[in-house]
Amino acid sequence: MTNQWFQNLGKRPVLAVTFATLWLSLLGWLAYGWNLGNVGLIDETEPLFAEASRQMYLTGDWITPFFNGETRFDKPALIYWCQAIAYKIIGVNEWAVRLPSAIAAMAVLGLSLYVVQWQLAREDDLEHLERPSRRWLTAALAPAFMALSPEMIVWARAGVSDMLLTACIALSLLCFFLGYAQPNKPVIQLRWYIACYVLIAGAILTKGPVGIVLPGLIVGAFLLYLGNLRQVMREMRPLLGILIILILSLPWYVLVIQRNGWTYIDAFFGYHNLERFTSVVNRHSAPWYFYFIVVLLGFAPYSIYLPVAIANVKFWQRRHWRSQERSAQLGLFAFFWFICIFAFFSVSVTKLPSYVLPLMPAAAILVALLWGNLLKASSSPLPSLFWTGWVNVAFLSTLAVALFYVPQLIGPDPSAPNFPQLLRQSNVASLGGVIWLLSAIIMAFLMIRRRRTWLMSVNLLGFAAFLIVVLMPTFLLMDRERQLPLRQLSATVIERRQPNEELVMVGFKKPSVTFYTKHTVNYLGSNGEAADYIKNQAAKKLQPPSLLVLSQPTNFPEIGLQPRDYESLGTKGAYQLIRVPLKN
Repeated sequence: MTNQWFQNLGKRPVLAVTFATLWLSLLGWLAYGWNLGNVGLIDETEPLFAEASRQMYLTGDWITPFFNGETRFDKPALIYWCQAIAYKIIGVNEWAVRLPSAIAAMAVLGLSLYVVQWQLAREDDLEHLERPSRRWLTAALAPAFMALSPEMIVWARAGVSDMLLTACIALSLLCFFLGYAQPNKPVIQLRWYIACYVLIAGAILTKGPVGIVLPGLIVGAFLLYLGNLRQVMREMRPLLGILIILILSLPWYVLVIQRNGWTYIDAFFGYHNLERFTSVVNRHSAPWYFYFIVVLLGFAPYSIYLPVAIANVKFWQRRHWRSQERSAQLGLFAFFWFICIFAFFSVSVTKLPSYVLPLMPAAAILVALLWGNLLKASSSPLPSLFWTGWVNVAFLSTLAVALFYVPQLIGPDPSAPNFPQLLRQSNVASLGGVIWLLSAIIMAFLMIRRRRTWLMSVNLLGFAAFLIVVLMPTFLLMDRERQLPLRQLSATVIERRQPNEELVMVGFKKPSVTFYTKHTVNYLGSNGEAADYIKNQAAKKLQPPSLLVLSQPTNFPEIGLQPRDYESLGTKGAYQLIRVPLKN
């Protein structure tokens, strides 16, 4: 019955497109769309992008990004352009800030489903078999693993450049494979290669040189392994590719350098690229095994199967892979995709969890193809899958136990002093423990009954329930306790601020205040610096003779401000907004 339904799916393109669209829409809405704009901007990185894009939108300067009155050369312009266009369409709000990331993630889900289904269809044609249920179920699993994984969810819901870079790299690699796998159709092949070049240009405009280095490293390693580098390079028309990439990506770099000169070159290419790779930047150092932990947790719970999925590729059998049709080499390509990015950023001295985000689609494809092999009627389950299944049970059980104790392990947070207590009262962590404990029990039952093909269903449904019952309520609670007070006081600033009155933040830097007040903020790092600054401003006899100060109430006595020295305009959460008269 099921196989017959999938056969109809393969024979009726409209039905296939409808199924794929509904499945991707469900995944995308649950993972990326649901409550996307109902959580305020999260300090400290997201508001930097949001405000720089707002400045582009307001000023019409699409070349130089600005934040808080200063140039911001951390990232190239594409993410700012996308957010500014979203502002133009739906207004300046949280939805518009995050929409480019969500759409980028959705695009990766869509093309990954298409590529996996296409590859398995070619495999069936070569073997003269009809396995539509295996083909479509495997294709549906790949985007499901991507969508319902912690790392993809976090960055697809953040208005920063990481997901846009991931999408440009992932889509360029998938387009490359679709071109590479069709050598007998040169016209179609060239179209996919051109799409690959366009997306590489997008990656360069998103994060700079890494946008071409990573795809080049992956494709180069893959082709060198297979020994067909020269042949494929001729097919790819590299001169045309270089021309496309330069035409699309170079003009902005020329214009921004022309306008800002060596300052931009030193800040972007020097500090934000070369120094990040060769030295520790912003104290973001980590041990050599850091990315093993990031992948384990960021791709959980499916990461348990990655070692088996990689071994299933049998990458050491070079002669076997060189004899295979190109269309059958998706697993090997995903292996090089995963390994090259993992190794590249492991060598980098500066380490951040988001750096390995571009390998997550490859991880999802590897695990999906592993499960596709398990769904073959002619194949016997791998012995390693038996032990990995029990490791999966143990992992979920450990996760469940950890969640029961999480509320007791959370320490005090000066920005949200009530959050630990409210988290305990909400019982969401305990509910998460129950979800994963039930998942572990069901999985153990399936292992005993030798129903291993259902294990991934338990993982996916367990994570979906965890997202709905635990993660989303926790996001909303964190927003209410950490970010909402700043938004409320920002609204007070807009309402009470006098013309030309300066706003000062003391002891912390929360860029969201710049975005929500729509005004430049003077960030002062210490109480002593603030005390000196207030004295200096008083001596200047400014108009109006006052300034607004936003800080935590405990800081005011250390600044030398007693209640009689200021007017309180509002207290929200851990923060207080005051007006300080400037007196000589």
